[in-house]
Amino acid sequence: MSLRTIPPLPDKPVRKKRIGGRVKWLLLFLLIVLLVVLFFRSSISKIKEVRWIGNHLVSYEQLSSSSGVKPGEPYFGTSESSVAERIKAEFSFVKSVQVDKQFPGVIEIYIQEYAPVAYELTEDGSIQACLENGAVISLKDKQKLVLEKPVLTQWEGQAELKAELSKALAATPRGLLADISEIRYYPSSSYPNRIKMYTRSGFEVVTTVPLLPDKIAYLSGVVESQSPGRITMLKADSYIPYSSLPNDIEALEGAKEDNGKADSSEQNKEGTGSENTNEKVRGSEQEKGAGAENDIKEPEKGQETNKETE
Repeated sequence: MSLRTIPPLPDKPVRKKRIGGRVKWLLLFLLIVLLVVLFFRSSISKIKEVRWIGNHLVSYEQLSSSSGVKPGEPYFGTSESSVAERIKAEFSFVKSVQVDKQFPGVIEIYIQEYAPVAYELTEDGSIQACLENGAVISLKDKQKLVLEKPVLTQWEGQAELKAELSKALAATPRGLLADISEIRYYPSSSYPNRIKMYTRSGFEVVTTVPLLPDKIAYLSGVVESQSPGRITMLKADSYIPYSSLPNDIEALEGAKEDNGKADSSEQNKEGTGSENTNEKVRGSEQEKGAGAENDIKEPEKGQETNKETE
């Protein structure tokens, strides 16, 4: 019998392949980590430019400081929702914020503000903007004013009524709002929330803040179709051209408002006067009655004396 030689077992090439594959994956992972580190340390991962669009009432510096979005900050570390929340929490007049990222390194942020509906000049000479949501903010001298908005005068101490007026002006058509040049606080005893408005087209309008939203249609119709004059929009609406107005219209208005008080006082006077006349009549009647009794008693005394002489 011949003996067969058993060939030696070959080395394990599969194991070498596994070791080589692990080394390859490890090297690839290290390469990726190195690239990521280099990327985040390079200027490509930084914000190069920030574009603020739509802001008028706040400066770029204030927006950058409150939002944290500045050139040089991490591009991928900027969250759109967090940026919007920071800006709206800092500035109450910001209505909405939209963030648009453009790689590499450019971020555009669109700011929508509540629109100003009027401006007010305060006693210290500063200018305040009354916004459509009722908020009031102070403006800097460098900010440009839109002259197509009314100016509020004599509104000191009327913050609540001024906020209500701002919301009413926000619902006013843009063309009519641009025509209003001044709104003056014009209270009376009957209407403590009365206002007077002057238009650039030459009209003088008297109404109240609560009635203004309901009277806009009537006001627009008169301004567009009639010649300049005085428009009154209170319980009843009226229009009088300037040629038909009396000389002292404010005195006439005061007289009308005092008519009710005067009528009541006259009625009281008439009542007291009638009581006095009644008392006088009663007194005269009593005096007449007493005189009549004296007239009757005198002849009786005369008759007694005649009897005695007889």
